Amino acid sequence: MRSVESPCTGVCRIDPADGFCLGCRRTLDEIADWPMLAKAGKRAVPAARAERPPPAPPASPQ
Repeated sequence: MRSVESPCTGVCRIDPADGFCLGCRRTLDEIADWPMLAKAGKRAVPAARAERPPPAPPASPQ
């Protein structure tokens, strides 16, 4: 059985407003736990991400 590919997009910054990564929309715990998760756990992450709101647009420069 194939491994589950990481949802990481390479944009690794946590949004302080909601605690989700701006690139992949995972939490810090999900990011840290990813290498140790079983395949079923890895498959559950995309479902959780789908429920999350998109990142807020960047603030306009003053």
